[in-house]
Amino acid sequence: MKKQLFFAVSMVFALVLSSCSKDLTALDPSLFKCNPNPLEVKGGKVDATVTGTFPVKYFNKNAVVTVTPVLKFEGKEVKGTPVVFQGEKVKGNDQTIAYKTGGNYSLKASFDYVPEMIKSELYLEFSIAQKSKTYQIPSVKVADGVIATSQLVSTNPSELTSVIIPDKFQRVIQQQQEADIMFLIQQSKLRKSETNSADMISLTKKIKEVKETPSEKVSSFDLSAYASPEGPLKLNTNLAESREKVTADFMKKAMKKLKTSINLNSKFTPEDWAGFQALMEKSNIQDKQVILRVLTMYNDPEERERQIKNLSVAFKQIAEEILPQLRRSKLKLTVDVTGKSDEEIAKLAKDDASKLTVDELLYAATLTNDLSEKATIYQKVTELFPTDVRGFNNLGSVKYQQGNVEDASRYFAKALEIDPTSADVNFNAGLGSLAKNDLGKAEEYFGKAAGTTGNVGQGLGTINIIRGDYSKAKSYFGSTATNNAALLQILNADYSGARNTLSAVAKPNATTSYLGAIIGARTNDRDAVYSNLKNAVKQDGSYASKAVKDIEFSKFATDETFLSIVK
Repeated sequence: MKKQLFFAVSMVFALVLSSCSKDLTALDPSLFKCNPNPLEVKGGKVDATVTGTFPVKYFNKNAVVTVTPVLKFEGKEVKGTPVVFQGEKVKGNDQTIAYKTGGNYSLKASFDYVPEMIKSELYLEFSIAQKSKTYQIPSVKVADGVIATSQLVSTNPSELTSVIIPDKFQRVIQQQQEADIMFLIQQSKLRKSETNSADMISLTKKIKEVKETPSEKVSSFDLSAYASPEGPLKLNTNLAESREKVTADFMKKAMKKLKTSINLNSKFTPEDWAGFQALMEKSNIQDKQVILRVLTMYNDPEERERQIKNLSVAFKQIAEEILPQLRRSKLKLTVDVTGKSDEEIAKLAKDDASKLTVDELLYAATLTNDLSEKATIYQKVTELFPTDVRGFNNLGSVKYQQGNVEDASRYFAKALEIDPTSADVNFNAGLGSLAKNDLGKAEEYFGKAAGTTGNVGQGLGTINIIRGDYSKAKSYFGSTATNNAALLQILNADYSGARNTLSAVAKPNATTSYLGAIIGARTNDRDAVYSNLKNAVKQDGSYASKAVKDIEFSKFATDETFLSIVK
């Protein structure tokens, strides 16, 4: 009996010693799961959560196990943050795994994305310290590859269009020349002091100038005659009509002497209440507000006059300051002046830009599609008109379109020195910062761009795609039909919406087609994969090698049609 008891105790003791001393063995890959799998880059990071299990009666009570996530790619590897587990007899602060029951655990891995990671594998490496002994067990692969579709987000000029602040050039501009002929109270006789006034001399001179200048043409010549709102309406009607006639006759004789024929549009207004109100509003006459109220309260002209005359003190001042200005004939000559032709402007822009106005020179830049020529013209604007914000802004915009982001940003900065509040310049400066991946500065500039003709939502949406905040990005894009907008829909698994967006892109390019191929792959539409990938590779050959490595097309890696497209 004693021998049997001793044997039983010995066996238990041996098992205890065994659990404390035996080496840990390789772990089966089925004990691990990774989310996501395959991995995915978001906001410039490759993040993963790995859940694992240590089996029952596996974890040595004296063991300390360090688990390190390792991403391996193209002969390189990047290690994540290790997590430490300990056996029941280890004194420490790490997660304890019981020998008898085993245990579940999770760890997070995060890596800064580089393009080479697109063909990669995520492993867990196990390093064991057991009393005075250290060793490793075989690593376990827990995930394949990195989906890098979010990296197709573009900050290029082809995707994000900068703003050219437009010129104000008008081929035909209108000039106006005006003159008033004043009359004495209740008279319609022309006085030489009025017909020979400085304004009338200038008007006559302008009529002669138009006749002798081919680029000028009379648009209209208007005569309006008035009587002041005092006395009987019938008297004022006859008076205004008579003033119209004598003024028209005088102008016709004057034009006959100038040997020119201009159609004179004439009319008369019996009582100029509108002019009366305008002059009253500008005056400092006593009871001004009362008189203005009278004008709104009474429509009958005789009643208006009666009520105003009741204000005896004010009416005396009105009779001296207001009414004499209403006894008049007003002449207004409108002339269309035709500016330089496109050919003249283009030639002067090259040969002697100093002979052009700033708006003519800015307009000259619109006459060519050559970006280098545009840049040369805008450079001249900055030299001849250094305080005009449009020169520096537009030069920066052209440099941005040429891909010269550093110069573009420099010119945008100069434009902001001239006008820090310009919405268009702030928008462009935001694009420059975004192209340099300075997301915070880009966001700051976009915040000052309210009212710009640029697409601020597109800029802010792009920033949030780069940051990996897809829900926020969605709120900015709205109905914008661009590659970036379609990419966001793909990232949010809205494939139907993405198809519609891509079909509406104004200037589709290789990226447009490549995104269409990705939608095809994700929705198991082989025809869409093949047709779109062909177009993408045709427009940009680099997409062939990209597609070969892209895990989006892993299901097609051995497909003959796919291989024939990307070979």
